Amino acid sequence: AACPLCAALKVEAQESRHWTYEGDAGSEKWGELDSAYQACGTGTEQSPIDIKSYQMAAIEDLKFDWQPAAYPVANNGHTIQINVPSGSTLSLGTEQFAFRQFHFHSPSEHSLNGERSAMEVHFVHALGSKKFVVMAVLLKPGQRNETFATLMGSAPGKLGTQPISQPVDIKTLLPASRAVFRYRGSLTTPPCTENVDWIVFENMVEVAQTDINIFKLIFPMNARPAQKVNRRFVLKGLI
Repeated sequence: AACPLCAALKVEAQESRHWTYEGDAGSEKWGELDSAYQACGTGTEQSPIDIKSYQMAAIEDLKFDWQPAAYPVANNGHTIQINVPSGSTLSLGTEQFAFRQFHFHSPSEHSLNGERSAMEVHFVHALGSKKFVVMAVLLKPGQRNETFATLMGSAPGKLGTQPISQPVDIKTLLPASRAVFRYRGSLTTPPCTENVDWIVFENMVEVAQTDINIFKLIFPMNARPAQKVNRRFVLKGLI
């Protein structure tokens, strides 16, 4: 109130950081929207990627301790996101990461041999504020998945958060097969930070088409295009 100009400048700065998936603030322009987003345009280890070739390798021991809970379901303007209470973790080798949140994209961001699936879920784990492990599972139409159905049934159609009444076990969103691809990449949204260990499951999980439709009514398209692999290696193994 004491400085109307300061308030206007603050609003302008916030608006300059606004991003979308298409149009003038779409994914091809992210690197130009804000200096904090430069990696989106100039980074050499960006995600997602199209997984075409890989090398067989032993994957570091991976153990996850995810606690079932009645997670609140949020619409943050870009996706449906579920923030995870403290206590759930993922251990990769000797490092332990806190399970922070998981969210959804449609269509899938990663593709296998050029083929994208209907949706993709990202399980985001962090060690501090700069180092991440993200597990990705591709979703396809098929049998009803009760956990996915519960989450989509509570998904807000506009900005906001909706509680769910009963705990869900999100491990049911993982495929039974533990074959995975692993590579070094980035966050797939601004600021596109390049310090992410990606673990992408080879096998997809079936979810009901009606539940996919619920998400697509809210977010018809919220997927970044595949980025250049450049000189990176993709490893394949079992966890």
